[in-house]
Parts: sequence; structure tokens; C-alpha cells
Amino acid sequence: MWGTPMPSLIDFPVEDRVAFPDRPFAIRHGLAGHPLLSLERLVDLAASLPRDRLEYNAGTVAISQKPEETPLIDRDPVEVVRSIRDAGAWLVMKRVESDQAYAALLRDVLDEVARDIGAADARAAGFSDIQGFIFVSSPNATTPFHADFEDNFFIHIHGEKFFHIIDNRDGQAVPDAMFEITPSAHRNLIYRPEFESRATVLALGPGDGCFVPYQWPHWVRTGTEGYSISMAVTWKSRRVVRTNKVLFMNALLRKAGWPQQPPGRRPAWDAAKAAAYTLARAPLEPLRRSETLRRRLRGLLFGRKANYYLGKSVSGSG
Repeated sequence: MWGTPMPSLIDFPVEDRVAFPDRPFAIRHGLAGHPLLSLERLVDLAASLPRDRLEYNAGTVAISQKPEETPLIDRDPVEVVRSIRDAGAWLVMKRVESDQAYAALLRDVLDEVARDIGAADARAAGFSDIQGFIFVSSPNATTPFHADFEDNFFIHIHGEKFFHIIDNRDGQAVPDAMFEITPSAHRNLIYRPEFESRATVLALGPGDGCFVPYQWPHWVRTGTEGYSISMAVTWKSRRVVRTNKVLFMNALLRKAGWPQQPPGRRPAWDAAKAAAYTLARAPLEPLRRSETLRRRLRGLLFGRKANYYLGKSVSGSG
């Protein structure tokens, strides 16, 4: 996109630093040849991750895909990564920071971003809950329309990818209620072609990427030739952590018949909701360290189809 790749891990224009983290923009990075992000190394990573950290399905899905109709692939996930060139698949490795080498890489990236915006490091910049998600996709694969509940530097490593980010600041594409964090709801959102009039579309090759702000809806497609590798480097600011707590409580109260104002409209009430969430969540955190208990919690909170991507062999878990 901008010619010769930058030598730094990540770089974005000075003018974009002023608006960070409130709007999307293109970036360049120096990670396209990093050994941790080669296909061969990712096969090993897939083999080492807990099964519920690997989500995959057929790549030929709709932009507005109905979750319950997502076409699955009856293959071992490690084999899917190994044969991604012709597997016709989309796969994500979640929470790769559980591997120390990848955790260090994520920290290095965000430490550099922090220095670019005038902080000593990621911690000083208020970047918490740093997580990594690595996407391995076949040609002609689609990531359906959705929004994420964290900030995200999306780093493209191999192949070709097209990133469509929709401006929803006026709430006309996706209404406020759709951003409430409902445990039983899938991440996919309803998409309409007219949203493209609001889109920033970025064509990404190796060395390219973009910043995707908190809750900006987007969808992604890969090119027609060659497989694709990308990595999302995500984190939460203090504002995002607090907003997510309020959104979860808003969804809970809406379900009980008490629809709520979006975060920011009633600050004192928001503070009470955030405190209630923190108190209720604390006992669950130790349980999430076990894959078996994570599956059961998802089944309990998200419903019977929460673990659909784990395949038939674990359909009874949770």
C-alpha cells in the first residue's frame, strides 16, 4: 500500500496518532517474515493449543451469515492449517498469548505503539488484557460482519485480504442495543449492501494492516489466489473495560424487561452496573482456566450451540 515495508514492528502516520483510538486507519508493519507467523510454525501452534481455542468452518459463508447455519468442516484443525491452501476453510487460533513466545511478540508490538503515542510502554499507555488471534484462511474465504469489544491492530502477513470497516458512529447501521453483550448472542451482525456507502475498504498485502477501533463493525474477505495469514493484536483500555461491563449489565436488565440507556448517558448508574458486574464475575474467573469448565460455562451461558465449532464429538459438553 505504501511501498517499501517499514523496518519497525508497526508504524502509522503521525496525523492518525492524534485521532487514535477513535477512528480506523491503515498501518504498515515489519512482521511479514516473522518466523512465529510462518505457516509451518502455525501448524505447531495449532497442535499445542486447547481445542476450544481453535474455531474453524468452511470459508464460503455469507457476509451476514446465520450462526446456526455455518457450514463446518469435518477435519482435524491441525490438518486444516497444514492444508489451508486447498482446504476451503477459515480458521482462527484464539488467545495465542498463552504461548510465551507469542505473548512476547504481542507485548513488543504494543510497547512500540505506546511509545509512538508518547507513553513508556503498553502498561503505561493503559493497554490491558492483551490478546492475540491468528487467522489462517483459504482463498475466497469470508469473515462475516461483526464488531469486536476491544481495540485491534490487524496485521496482515501472507496473501491478499480486503477489510471493510463500516462507520456506525451515528448508529444507523447497527443500533445501540445490538452492542449489548448478551451471552446467548453470536458475534455475527445483520449486514445490508447499502452499508458499503459507509465503508472504509483496505486492500491488504504482506506488510499492510489497519487499526480497528472498539465496536466499529467490519467484515473481511480473502483474495482469490493463495492462502492468507493475519494476526489481530487486541487490548482493552480502562474505558473499554468499564464500557463492556455496563453493556453486559444492560443486556441482562433488558432481558428482565428493563431496557437501558447506552453507556455514558447516566454515569452514576453506569458506575453501579460496573461494580455489580465485577462482584458477580469474580467467582467465575478461576473456572475459566480449565478447558472442560470453559466449555460447560459456554454451554450454560450461551446455550446448546455455544460450542458448535468444536464438532460433533463434543456436542454434549456444556
